[in-house]
Amino acid sequence: MSSSTGSLPSDPALLTRMVLALQAENADLRVYADLLRLMIFGAKSEKMAALEPAQIALDLGDLSDIATTGPAAANDDAPGSDAPQRRKRCAASRNMGALPVHLPRHEEIIEPKITICPCCNRALHRIGEDISEALDIVPALLRVIRTIRPKYACRSCEDGVTQAPARGRVMNGGMATTALVAHVVVAKFGWHLPLYRQAQMLAGAGIDIDRGTLGGWAARAAWWLKPLHERLLGFIRAQPRVFCDETPLPRLDPGRGRTKVCQLWAQAIDDRPWKGPAPPAVGYVFTEGRGTEELEAQLGRFEGVLQVDGYGAYKSMARRRRKSNAAPLRLAFCLAHARRKFADVVKTTGSTEALAVIGTIAEIYLVESRIRGLSAEARLTARKAESAILMSALKAQLEQLMAEVSSKSSIGKAAAYTLGHWQGLTAFLDDGRIEVDSNIVERSIKPVCLTRKNALFAGSKRGGESWAILASLVNTAKLNGIDPELWLADVLERIISGATPINRLDTLLPWTWKAEREALRHSAVLAA
Repeated sequence: MSSSTGSLPSDPALLTRMVLALQAENADLRVYADLLRLMIFGAKSEKMAALEPAQIALDLGDLSDIATTGPAAANDDAPGSDAPQRRKRCAASRNMGALPVHLPRHEEIIEPKITICPCCNRALHRIGEDISEALDIVPALLRVIRTIRPKYACRSCEDGVTQAPARGRVMNGGMATTALVAHVVVAKFGWHLPLYRQAQMLAGAGIDIDRGTLGGWAARAAWWLKPLHERLLGFIRAQPRVFCDETPLPRLDPGRGRTKVCQLWAQAIDDRPWKGPAPPAVGYVFTEGRGTEELEAQLGRFEGVLQVDGYGAYKSMARRRRKSNAAPLRLAFCLAHARRKFADVVKTTGSTEALAVIGTIAEIYLVESRIRGLSAEARLTARKAESAILMSALKAQLEQLMAEVSSKSSIGKAAAYTLGHWQGLTAFLDDGRIEVDSNIVERSIKPVCLTRKNALFAGSKRGGESWAILASLVNTAKLNGIDPELWLADVLERIISGATPINRLDTLLPWTWKAEREALRHSAVLAA
């Protein structure tokens, strides 16, 4: 719809400024439109291979080496570039060796139909055999546990009846064993099977159980496990370095006709990249909001390094700490988030300047890939010798970009974001224990997103809290290389029966539980 020419100014200089401003705004809007189109219809990977060569032809020039040597920078060679070194295609992983020895063996002997010699009619002698193994599966077996408690009384006196007490269950008077409840919980929060699908699977086996009943079992399990969840969160927050992130988790909001978007915060630790003492763990917290108040309620007493993305609530909490002289808090930001912004610019505009920035970040990640698994001291030495120079070069690139491009352009915004978070992005240069990005917690967010995609929402605030408790414990067990169903069934049994009192709940945390079982297994082997 055209506007009236009478409303336009007559000053040529003012008209020129208006046209330039509109052109800049339209260019910015086109970038957003292209990025939205890619988000909806395009590949989700940041790798440059996701770009169609016919759409964007990039002359990498002397960046071709960088683009091929930095696997973490999401940067492949453009067609036709002269890259002296190319990454070798990794061979497909196949389990061609022997199957695990801990699995039970079921032998099946196939005899020939005729064991008589066709020439002399004498019996054939066995001279050898061929053995092959194949992995088999026995479908889940549903059974009914009948608990019989005999009663005893004395015929000579009337001192009463003697009977063993009934074992505790997840739900008093319920029809589900602890193992079944653990199976339902792990199937949803570990393997992302929503309850309605589990109800359908049970119906296929002839067991008609409503998904509401399954939800009641999960909620009751969360009630039992809440103290253990609190111990897990306390352990995570007592560490000197914690990763934090958040993701939306809708819940039903009766009366509004729609869901309310709440948040599930994730706090994670993992010292394995530098062989530190802390085991991997993740704890989720359900909140109604996403503000600084909710964050303070969780991490108000935390002291140390908090590695996060650029969300404002983290920066607000750090500012409050500085002003009130409270417990010290240092923010370390995520280089992957900064890289992602330049990857979006390349995908939407084909900017060679943005690709050059990605190439520099690729070299930083190449250093990180070489030092992963080394001690904190060795990592710090390599970073000071190599990464510090690369980060200085990256800063110079960004400052030159800011001087040459509009601050309102997509590449200008990406450069401004990176420079605005520079102090936190360079935190890894003076501490070998700090990671270059927050991918550890982002990987812990993915299971929640998969479960949310299938289950859609939590049924209530209490359901969201149960979600946080169960997802925390199940995913922490997975991080520690434990069968989460086996662990959860044993932990629930110990808590419900009182075998493990409240003051010894720390022994049920996944890494402690695993160490105890391995020690018992080792003792049994020595005894044998």
